[in-house]
Amino acid sequence: MVEFRIDRRSGVATYLQIVRQVEQALRLGLLGPGDKLPTAKEVVAATAINPNTVLKAYRELDRAGLVEARPGLGTFVRRSLARPGAAPDSPLRAELAAWMARARTAGLDREDVAALVAAVLDETCFEERGDDRSGGRGDDRGREPGR
Repeated sequence: MVEFRIDRRSGVATYLQIVRQVEQALRLGLLGPGDKLPTAKEVVAATAINPNTVLKAYRELDRAGLVEARPGLGTFVRRSLARPGAAPDSPLRAELAAWMARARTAGLDREDVAALVAAVLDETCFEERGDDRSGGRGDDRGREPGR
């Protein structure tokens, strides 16, 4: 079961932190179809946030088609966002862990790594495929490969 971490100083709305953490767990394969999310009462007990905040996050996830509320039973994952390359045992993840160890050895802290990753993402992924919010269908739709 997922355990939520709320950072009250982040400037990100609490319900969005929950949404993003569920999405991340779905992408990493930590949650899959049929898995039950913690109840609002459990989240409130663990994080000391308002139950309406939890319910708002779960409604957002429901609207996105990621979870479904089953009255009297709880909220369950409807679909996964996991891809093989993000699995805990994937070679890409192992390479990234090794890179992180080298970054720590080089003296980079969490913020340095985040800035570096964001910069490389912006330089490579978005440049090649257009704005990723389009699902990777940016400028290259209809073009021949390599053009």
